[in-house]
Amino acid sequence: MTGGDAFAQNLPSLSIQVGQSDSPEELATTIQIILLITFLTLAPALLILVTSFTRIIIVLSLLRHALSTQQIPPNQVLIGLALFLTFFIMTPVFDEINSNAVQPYLAREIDQDEAVRNAIVPLRNFMFNHVREKDLALFTRIAQQPRPANLEDVRTRVLIPAFVISELRIAFQMGFLLFIPFLIIDMVVASVLMSMGMMMLPPIMVSLPFKILLFVLVDGWNLLIQSLVASFR
Repeated sequence: MTGGDAFAQNLPSLSIQVGQSDSPEELATTIQIILLITFLTLAPALLILVTSFTRIIIVLSLLRHALSTQQIPPNQVLIGLALFLTFFIMTPVFDEINSNAVQPYLAREIDQDEAVRNAIVPLRNFMFNHVREKDLALFTRIAQQPRPANLEDVRTRVLIPAFVISELRIAFQMGFLLFIPFLIIDMVVASVLMSMGMMMLPPIMVSLPFKILLFVLVDGWNLLIQSLVASFR
């Protein structure tokens, strides 16, 4: 018998069987595991939609386009920076979720349904602080819901898309302000090249060093991050 045959004979076997549950508790545990896996699958989308991530990543991407640096910084760097800024901004919300939902649930002080309700409340409060009333009214009409008398009457399925388009609007406004100084540099460089008859030289090649120099001289990263964080205060 060769070494390979002996190794193959010593391999353990793994079998998965589907049978009847012996107790309702086992069935409930199985359902909870399935729901947990589903939640983990949707977690990236939830992170994007109900936190500050959307505004941050769009502003950073627009900055890269304004600088005309193509893929510098790379997507991995922008996404990583956006994630860490998101965790930094959302820390008070996450702390409230942990103290009001996660820890009581782990201590078996509340059930799963109450934990979910307690976890949603801080996220709803965060979204209410940054959503436009006009956007809420839009999705309330689309959902054919009556006009809410207070914030508690606004459904989460109405609040989330309204919050997203509000974030998109603010991100585009900040991106427009970022483009203005770099657009001026592009226009000046293009005018100088045309006046010198150097129309075959791409203006981007000449303007890029000046854009980077301007961004570094004004401490652009510091100003941008400060503005992004302050926009959520």
